[in-house]
Amino acid sequence: QVQLVESGGGLVQPGGSLRLSCAGSGRFFSVSVMGWFRQAPGKQRELVAQISGAGTTTYKDSVKGRFTISRDNAKNTVYLQMNSLKPEDTAVYYCNLPAGLRYPWGQGTQVTVSS
Repeated sequence: QVQLVESGGGLVQPGGSLRLSCAGSGRFFSVSVMGWFRQAPGKQRELVAQISGAGTTTYKDSVKGRFTISRDNAKNTVYLQMNSLKPEDTAVYYCNLPAGLRYPWGQGTQVTVSS
């Protein structure tokens, strides 16, 4: 069973940057397509970026050009580099499979963009 642990969130001013990490355990993590999700208060969880095992990436339109998803399969870790952050990026960020039967959700990491 894959376990997911997200980290790297925090409080940042608009225009700032953060790098999130998602550490996964389990033998299938490195070959799985992985995604980063976020959930703002009162809103549904949404997929913002995903990456295949080979490194192919896709992004939600609102984060294109600002966020970069990457992975290090040797470390079973997926990253989300977030630049030019906006207040509307404030949310709890999670990683998981983009669709289908997902792994158990981790605790997420809080990102707050505020001056």
